Amino acid sequence: MNFSKEYIKIVKPILEHPEFIKRKEYKHHERESVYEHSLIVSYNSYKIAKMLGLDYKSAAIGGLLHDFYRYPWQLTDQQRKELQIPPSKKGFFNQHGFTHARDAMLNAREKFPELMNKKIENIILRHMFPLTPIPPKYREGWIVTYVDKYKSMNVLKSPKELPKYIGVKRKNKKRK
Repeated sequence: MNFSKEYIKIVKPILEHPEFIKRKEYKHHERESVYEHSLIVSYNSYKIAKMLGLDYKSAAIGGLLHDFYRYPWQLTDQQRKELQIPPSKKGFFNQHGFTHARDAMLNAREKFPELMNKKIENIILRHMFPLTPIPPKYREGWIVTYVDKYKSMNVLKSPKELPKYIGVKRKNKKRK
């Protein structure tokens, strides 16, 4: 994908940050990393917001940081223990889909305070609508939400993986 110079200038501090670069190792949806997914969501949101005469800078930053949660969500409890990461909370509404937006927003606020504003925080916090009940407040947030949903639909190409994305654990079949 060819990125415009203007876009790169907006997001360069994030792309060069060691904590964001770690997302290249975080698996997102089967065939891509969180880094790749976030970059695509960000750039497409930037282009749409710019075309519509909206705040394309906030759309670019919010799109890039929308999945900037602290830990890879697909780790097992044993892996979390080995890496000294707090155990994941149990219960349906504590699943990644319900909780990662808040974690991403807090992490973005901590790592990039100079880039944050109320619009970007809202974009990150509300991008999981309608899974989370409160919708985005700003049009740029709706753009990121829709682009994220569209981009995430590639999970349908791996139907065997769907249960984990909706919080249902598959039982392993024992081999004889």
